[in-house]
Amino acid sequence: MDIWHFLQQKLSDHIPAMLLLVLESEGSSPGRQGFKMAVAADGAILGTIGGGIMEHKLVEKARTMLAQPSVGLTTMRQYHDKQHSTDQSGMICSGSQLVCFIPLDTEHLPLVGQIAGQEAGQYLRVDAAGLTLESAQPDKPVGYHIEDSAWEYREILHYQPVVHIFGGGHVGLALSEVLYFLGFYIKIYDDREGLNTLEQNRFAHEKHIISYTRLAETLQSTPDDYAVIMTIGYRQDKLIFRQLLERDWFYLGMLGSGQKLQTLREELAAEGLDPACWDRVFAPVGLPIFSKTAREIAVSIAAEMIREKNK
Repeated sequence: MDIWHFLQQKLSDHIPAMLLLVLESEGSSPGRQGFKMAVAADGAILGTIGGGIMEHKLVEKARTMLAQPSVGLTTMRQYHDKQHSTDQSGMICSGSQLVCFIPLDTEHLPLVGQIAGQEAGQYLRVDAAGLTLESAQPDKPVGYHIEDSAWEYREILHYQPVVHIFGGGHVGLALSEVLYFLGFYIKIYDDREGLNTLEQNRFAHEKHIISYTRLAETLQSTPDDYAVIMTIGYRQDKLIFRQLLERDWFYLGMLGSGQKLQTLREELAAEGLDPACWDRVFAPVGLPIFSKTAREIAVSIAAEMIREKNK
């Protein structure tokens, strides 16, 4: 259950709750911008704002606030060092985070229910007045902003980075599983009907049986998307690769041995492809952790994708 459905359930049962939201984070803060935690008046909690002694302390603060008859939205800065005389979090990892305490009761149920039911792409706005749902593109970028002493925070609701996996075999299945639990929206493609590993893949949000020769005609992607090529063979990889290079990708990777990729580089160079195109490709894909099994390879690829995402 996610935060919003948790809050919807509690408010439906007439149980007030406090939403803790990290508005801003700096340095090595354990709680990053956008982290959320819900603390219900019945003692139930869900989510995290960074963990450790700081989280324990702020959860207790939220419970104390919930016990008060009337409390408004407030913010609290936490410094993760011993150099600041006030607002120390009790942690020494350095950095800081600004946490917003948003009290919610039954009057907020319609809004919380609306947020919980929204599809990806809507915007959540938070300011001193509380929560607002926005459907139009905001005039300011997402994140935390201060102007003339007034602050506001925006984020895209239910955002999932999209990954296109070309090849529905064992590694494709394993990568789908890992990325599913990391919050990615997964589209997987193969040109083989009745492929057992594709049929067993319950983690992909979309499964497509396509002809790789016509991939460019049917593929829908954006420059923010991830793509990983891992088909059954070298020729299919090459066919897909040439078509994907015609688009912009946030991350483009290709599975394969050093020998296979070197052969591919030489063939494509002979066919007139600019060798500079490889500068934006992760090949061989994945971090070098000496992975052997399909799941180990999937972990190495997912780790590389996370590294690039979190940069």
